[in-house]
Amino acid sequence: MYKSVTRNIQVTVEPYYIAEESDPDDKHFFWAYSVEIVNLGEETVQLRRRYWKITDANGQVNEVSGAGVVGEQPIIRPGERYEYTSGCPLTTASGIMSGSYQMQSDSGEFFNVTVPAFSLDKPDARRVIN
Repeated sequence: MYKSVTRNIQVTVEPYYIAEESDPDDKHFFWAYSVEIVNLGEETVQLRRRYWKITDANGQVNEVSGAGVVGEQPIIRPGERYEYTSGCPLTTASGIMSGSYQMQSDSGEFFNVTVPAFSLDKPDARRVIN
């Protein structure tokens, strides 16, 4: 698992390879990732936007942004958590995702919360060390 904390908002990500959704012979690899967002602070926040930077093993970068996550803009009160699962296809057997969530506090302030960089690795992929 990968974890980061920004302004008392803790983000934990757990990626996993989905073999039944992948076709390595056709260069199609698929991962799911579960995210848990915990409000460790004293102020209610709402997740407004997401930003992802997805880099495959060839160095190709894809950036994705939009409103909320999985069609929602959750409100997370102090001590509460929000969890969701999403997915990411790649044309290579490994890659890295990183990103951020734009939050809005009860007072109307917008701020970014870091999503920790996490590896997308096919379990039996051959490792190359440069």
